[in-house]
Amino acid sequence: MSNSYLQSIKERIFLIKSEEEFDDLALEIFDYQSVHCPIYSQYIDLLGIDRQSIDDIEKIPFLPIEFFKSTKVYSVAEDPQKIFTSSATSGMVPSKHYVADLSIYEESLLKSFTLEYGDPSQYTFLALLPSYLEREGSSLIYMVDRLMELSGKSANGFYLYNHSELFETLGRLRDKDEQSVLFGVSFALLDFANEFTCHFPSLIIIETGGMKGRGRELPREVIHQRLQNSFGVEKVHSEYGMAELLSQAYSHGNGLFNTPPWMKILIRDFNNPFKLLQPEEVGGINVIDLANAGSCSFIETQDIGIKTAENLFKITGRIKNSEMRGCNLLLE
Repeated sequence: MSNSYLQSIKERIFLIKSEEEFDDLALEIFDYQSVHCPIYSQYIDLLGIDRQSIDDIEKIPFLPIEFFKSTKVYSVAEDPQKIFTSSATSGMVPSKHYVADLSIYEESLLKSFTLEYGDPSQYTFLALLPSYLEREGSSLIYMVDRLMELSGKSANGFYLYNHSELFETLGRLRDKDEQSVLFGVSFALLDFANEFTCHFPSLIIIETGGMKGRGRELPREVIHQRLQNSFGVEKVHSEYGMAELLSQAYSHGNGLFNTPPWMKILIRDFNNPFKLLQPEEVGGINVIDLANAGSCSFIETQDIGIKTAENLFKITGRIKNSEMRGCNLLLE
């Protein structure tokens, strides 16, 4: 797979308007990655799957996400422009996502956010993401930093544990009636909420992760209620993303995530990973992310979820014995 191919794919990814266009491009990407991504190609061979028989996206084999920890999942000859790493806790091996074309990620994150919230230039962005700031290679930090650049607001900023400064900034933004977004990892948002009460009803809070070993995993409803009480907001939003994906899904506070047109969720059976389930059935989450054109677009995650008839999905937990992930895996 060459960069010229990536460029042609890139243009088509973000112009998808229909299910048919999605399916056609997904099958085309599969045809390339099943040959040009070595680990994916080997996996398909070990499964004994005939590539020529894959004529429907529901027949596509999904690569277990654990391979991002143990091998290079990559589909182009050129060197990667960036390597994103997952937020593994102590003793765990982080995933590595080799990104061939950063402009694809940038377009994906911008268009995903814009579809859900509008032009980033209308917002001031604040980020309470200490665990991400304290390491290298975070795709989330890259995403929020890019949104801040597009916003251009002087009050944009990242925060480690300087809660007092964040409290003062939120107060100023509230008093000026500035449209504002606060991205935050769950444990840091809870720490802030335990220390300060900041009544800011128009603030959009987007929680991006779980407790990261800072305490037991709390139900999403409990965390959101505590944040609603502290910030005086009607609801708390969520972002579903991970180092292994170049696209994001967003929830506007009801626990249901919406995907952009180039991303699709399928639910697999726990006992038979090659069997897909119907809407409203609980199973493992498979993700098709066409923005992953330079690595692998077909990922079998360790998340548990439900897909609705309206093509939304809900996260309900983690498959037993899998590593706790930092990106939005709060147990329901």
